[in-house]
Amino acid sequence: MQAEQLRYLVINALQDLKGADIRALDVRGMTAITDFMVIASGTSDRHVKSLARNVLDKARAQDVRPLGVEGEQEGEWVLVDLCDVVVHVMQPQVRDFYSLEKLWSMATPVAETVFPSAAARRRRRR
Repeated sequence: MQAEQLRYLVINALQDLKGADIRALDVRGMTAITDFMVIASGTSDRHVKSLARNVLDKARAQDVRPLGVEGEQEGEWVLVDLCDVVVHVMQPQVRDFYSLEKLWSMATPVAETVFPSAAARRRRRR
């Protein structure tokens, strides 16, 4: 699966469970670790864990195996490394503290950095 397709899969998986403030950053040329970073917020530790689990389930359904998953036990910040896309799902206070968007501010935001909710996408289709 190409990096762009994987990025869309991740974003859709986050939207499916109402992930908040989803941002995608194109970090190609800035690091050899990954092509895209996707950052999203969950409302509680349970929500963060569910969002990360949904990303993993959707990726595995497409035969994409994660290189690693960190933080699943605590649920404050779960990192899912899918090689071409690294996903950070955080509680809002943790996200504010670490400010990953600011840290990677030189990255090119993906054309649409704030992604519409699944409900908004359905409304547009009608």
